[in-house]
Amino acid sequence: MTRRLGTVLIANRGEIAWRIMRTVQATGRRAVLVFHELDAQSQAVREADLAIRIDGTSPVGAYLDAAQIIAAARDAGADAIHPGYGFLAENAAFARAVGEAGIVFIGPTPEAIELMGDKVRARAFVAARGFPVAPSAIEDDDPSSFPERARALGPPLLIKPAAGGGGKGMRIVRDMAVLDAEIERARSEGQRYFGDGRLYVERYIERPRHIEVQVLGDAHGNVVHLWERECSVQRRFQKVIEETPSPALTPAKRREICEAAAGIARAAGYVNAGTVEFIYGDGAFYFLEMNTRLQVEHPVTELVTGRDLVAEQLRIAEGEALGYAQGDIRQDGHAIELRLYAEDPARNYAPTTGRIARLRWPEVDGLRIDSGVIEGQRVSAAFDPMLAKLIAHGADRTQAIARARRALQETALLGLTTNREFLDRVLADADFADGRVHTGFLDERAERLAVPAPDDDTLVALIAAVALSDAGLRAEADAVPALYATMGAWRN
Repeated sequence: MTRRLGTVLIANRGEIAWRIMRTVQATGRRAVLVFHELDAQSQAVREADLAIRIDGTSPVGAYLDAAQIIAAARDAGADAIHPGYGFLAENAAFARAVGEAGIVFIGPTPEAIELMGDKVRARAFVAARGFPVAPSAIEDDDPSSFPERARALGPPLLIKPAAGGGGKGMRIVRDMAVLDAEIERARSEGQRYFGDGRLYVERYIERPRHIEVQVLGDAHGNVVHLWERECSVQRRFQKVIEETPSPALTPAKRREICEAAAGIARAAGYVNAGTVEFIYGDGAFYFLEMNTRLQVEHPVTELVTGRDLVAEQLRIAEGEALGYAQGDIRQDGHAIELRLYAEDPARNYAPTTGRIARLRWPEVDGLRIDSGVIEGQRVSAAFDPMLAKLIAHGADRTQAIARARRALQETALLGLTTNREFLDRVLADADFADGRVHTGFLDERAERLAVPAPDDDTLVALIAAVALSDAGLRAEADAVPALYATMGAWRN
């Protein structure tokens, strides 16, 4: 049975709220948005059909208040809630509460979120069905022997929180002498970030690539993949640049990894949009995790397949069948996404704040911009530092990179430090251009990608410009000394 969704409440903020809103409104539906007062001047709030303010003990806390969000949906007469990504997007209790309130949750079932959201359960589920997973030790199997079993795997090791995500709590251990201490640190971080201190350890693959596959499933048992994305350019285990197709995969390996992802989703009875992530190296791939939501980097998939993933999510949530088979999904060209962050790469990617004094986006062929900010808006440290995503599409990877670089160079965003110039330096790197990347790519090239020191002439010009921009200093330099001022007008 299908059910037409007329009003969708978007339980998120920033660029993803605005991006979801575009499709909701374009498909003739009413878009309702909840917002914290810090987001009152955002683009999404301004363009929503209805915006409802929510409060919390902290700005983030407001977007995590499930009861308040469900109450807002009821007040607005919403048929459905779209969680976007982050916040409550992978919270099974929230998805279940939405359904119990008679509202459609635009995402997978609570049971699927519970299964695949728990990294330990997900790994066991995948391994039991014959899909490849990296050698590992799981604390739940026998907590007392966990450190001993971890040591038996041999270095290097990667410690992960069982309920983790976004790189939080993850630690690489190469010296077994510090393993016990790192386990305790990871446990503490897992408890702090996720309220769950359970851990697992897996063999860390040096210089791995991060490959993920977009999948869609409907309530009629149909599952397809929409090909892969490469997300290897990361800082602190968080993605910075994503692209599709991956330059690392042969056509045969691409089919193999994509079919494995679809098989995992099919085995889980997965419904709606999700992403299966793998670690890839030396021709082998291993299951990493499944994200039971829309991904930040979904636009690159949309550009090469021509399919609106949010529109697909809406159709699936209404009970419709996919209506197409795997062979109908083709890749056209190449797409690269750049995450524009309010951060300073020269200061270990420290978040930056300030008011956006000027904002002008470029006009470049094949360019899509998903933005969460407008000129004049104040950027705080209360939320994730991502300001926007610049997504370039080209006939091939070379053209996509060229368009992405032009977009960066022609973007004007003044008022706070961003990673715009840093991203351009990454794209200009010869190894990146050749597709030779891995998850430690940015760390290995920290010096090479640093801001180049200005030459002497440039330095003198910059000092002069700063000096001349100071009104007090300029007035003092232009002032006529009192002795000469008393002489009045004179001529030599």
